[in-house]
Amino acid sequence: MSLARFVVWAPRKSSVTLMIKKLGESTPTRVAMERDDEGWWCPAEPLPEGAGSGAEGVGEFDYGFLLDDSDTVLPDPRSRRQPDGVHGWSRTFDADEFVWSDQMWTGRQLGGGIIYELHVGTFTPEGTLTAAIDRLDHLVELGIDFVELMPVNAFNGHHNWGYDGVLWYAVHEGYGGPLAYMQFVDACHQAGLAVIQDVVYNHLGPSGNYLSKFAPYLRSDAGPTVWGDEPNLDGEESDEVRRYIIDNALMFLTEYHVDGLRLDAVHALHDTRATHLLEELNIEVSSRSTFLRRPMPLIAESDLNDPRLITAREGGGYGLTAQWSDDFHHALYVSLTGDISGYYADFDSLAALGKVYESGFFHTGTRSSFRGRTHGHPIDTWRTPTWRLVVCSDNHDQIGNRATGERLSSKISPAQQAIAAMLTLLSPFTPMIFMGEEWGAQTPWRFFTSHPERELAERVRAGRLEEFSQMEWVTSDVPDPQDPRTFEASRLDWSELEKPSHAELLDFTRRLITIRRSYPDFTDPRFEEGRALSNDEAGWLLLERGDMVMVVNFGDHPTEVNVGRTVDPVIIIGQVEVAGDVVKLGPSSATAADATQYRVFAPPRRPAAAEPRART
Repeated sequence: MSLARFVVWAPRKSSVTLMIKKLGESTPTRVAMERDDEGWWCPAEPLPEGAGSGAEGVGEFDYGFLLDDSDTVLPDPRSRRQPDGVHGWSRTFDADEFVWSDQMWTGRQLGGGIIYELHVGTFTPEGTLTAAIDRLDHLVELGIDFVELMPVNAFNGHHNWGYDGVLWYAVHEGYGGPLAYMQFVDACHQAGLAVIQDVVYNHLGPSGNYLSKFAPYLRSDAGPTVWGDEPNLDGEESDEVRRYIIDNALMFLTEYHVDGLRLDAVHALHDTRATHLLEELNIEVSSRSTFLRRPMPLIAESDLNDPRLITAREGGGYGLTAQWSDDFHHALYVSLTGDISGYYADFDSLAALGKVYESGFFHTGTRSSFRGRTHGHPIDTWRTPTWRLVVCSDNHDQIGNRATGERLSSKISPAQQAIAAMLTLLSPFTPMIFMGEEWGAQTPWRFFTSHPERELAERVRAGRLEEFSQMEWVTSDVPDPQDPRTFEASRLDWSELEKPSHAELLDFTRRLITIRRSYPDFTDPRFEEGRALSNDEAGWLLLERGDMVMVVNFGDHPTEVNVGRTVDPVIIIGQVEVAGDVVKLGPSSATAADATQYRVFAPPRRPAAAEPRART
């Protein structure tokens, strides 16, 4: 049915009343509503005229709904604006009134691209979408293709990571609301940048969630967690709940011109139906992408190491475009830091990083000591392109979920930071940079909230400490998520770029991106074009991508690697000397090099098809 303004789904309510008032007026109008056979309610009486419009129901209004005999006005579950917060009245917003200037924009394919992840509230001192527009030139000069925004949906409080959203259709007012959001997307397209929006469909935030008062939006067989309730994806009346999610995705991709979605923690989606929500979402988005003639990548965050997510529907998978590979981060992090606490223990060998380069995952049905069981499934490396895996050396989770929110850059040397950048940006996967990483930002990225409810705030504090129970970290100095200073400390300090060490790393990052786009072997999507060798005792890792090689010394002592051919370095980190077939490496040094004479490894070739027999 048409989801016009002031229409709401409440199938189990005996009455619904629309409360509506023109902007600036204090006295609302009560409008009775009538129910259709599917449980949708629409106004049964004339609507007031908007200021200056002279037309019924046209103009800007504040509104909400009364359910049954309650006298509490509740916000619209599909509200586009919440100027007074998630507990306040909703406000109308007409996306069609915005005049776009991106008519020539045709989108970007994910393969070959580079993603930049940012949090609107801490990316700039102002913490708004409008202020972020002024920093787009920085991303363009860096060589970014996709800007990935952490969740922007409405949440309770002033500042938050965004994963506590409760009104998924509304853009957080503190960021500038929906108008500023559209202006940001439009500006990105004008700058040649695609936009990926991080969306959270696996849970609702713990404060301001009124969905269950309207309808069975939430699971009835699972109690609330510290993070909030789970959506009802497979129970009674779940068809409309799934529609609620899919319509939200299509809103971003069509009305707001967003180019793709990052789907948060899809492993937490509880769905037992024959067609999984992810597959259904992919079907709908693919249809819209076909109609609008521009790519709309769907990127899943998952810790399952399950290739089914990115396997085509024709092959029995969900058909998503890509998924995050945590194994890449863990293997790289351990190689650089030596930290083998908690879930890092499985990656205590350079061979783990080599396996990730060759196979995409480290855990491919192998035992995970942290989980106490086998984990993962092999990727079909013959049929799957490498770019379907998004990799990084840091992201909001990996930083923010450390005890004190310290970045990798604060734990390793400048040379090691350069090695991390090289291995990520010259990998055959889809690299992602977390804001500030490109210059080695020293500001932490901490977990912060601003819940007004004291009890909820205490639950969040306790939950953070419980999360660290399996890691060998000191928890006495864990920052208080509710302390405003925790949020303020997480803002990027752009003045760091004035310091030579940060400017040098930024220039190095730009050079890496230029190299990535100058040598096609680095982005060749065929897994079979890559080989890896390593030596834990000597501390080196050798990676081959076609005619390009990367040689890295992770150790604090000099080492040398016989690569078996003459190489011509295209970029050098630290002390590197090439002597014939041997690359001599000082401590924490590396090189990416061109080796066109011959390969160390003979690439596998599929058997040639048998010649057809001549007929007799």
